Amino acid sequence: MKYKTLIVFLLLNSSILMSQKYETQDYKVMNQIDDIEIRFYPSAPMIKVSSESGRNNNFGKLFKYISGNNQSEQKIAMTTPVYIYDESKTMEFVLPRKFISNDLPIPNDTDLEVYISEPKYFAAIKYSGYSNKEKERNYKDQLIQTLQNNNLKIISDYYVLSYDAPTKFFDRRNEILIQVYYKY
Repeated sequence: MKYKTLIVFLLLNSSILMSQKYETQDYKVMNQIDDIEIRFYPSAPMIKVSSESGRNNNFGKLFKYISGNNQSEQKIAMTTPVYIYDESKTMEFVLPRKFISNDLPIPNDTDLEVYISEPKYFAAIKYSGYSNKEKERNYKDQLIQTLQNNNLKIISDYYVLSYDAPTKFFDRRNEILIQVYYKY
């Protein structure tokens, strides 16, 4: 009986997760260097929060905002990726594309900031599985080494990007991004 319940739970969980399709932030791959992509990211609507409490507190505040905790009480679709940086103190959600030309709903929480990002170039490296500090450090170091070996100027610290819900077990997508000076 215990195994049947587990199998049903796993099947339901995987079918629900596989059917979820989120809008993903646009970018264009400009160059490939080994496992590294040089990408151009156009402007995008974003919402961010910084807190000493870290990831869980930040995610909760951002999730409340897209769930309607904004001045227009508008529910906003979840998108990918989620940006995490500044030693996990800052988290950002990318908002749906439609907000690039529309008014962004104003947050009720004064800790949140909505804005339109500037177009930028980033170097990216992908990795799978659940992210952790060791993986983040290893992939960040690998990315920096490749950038230095190819004389690409680093402009920012690193960002950890997560594309999947914590309940997704397979084919997880994570990335490390570093802003670079790139001229094509």
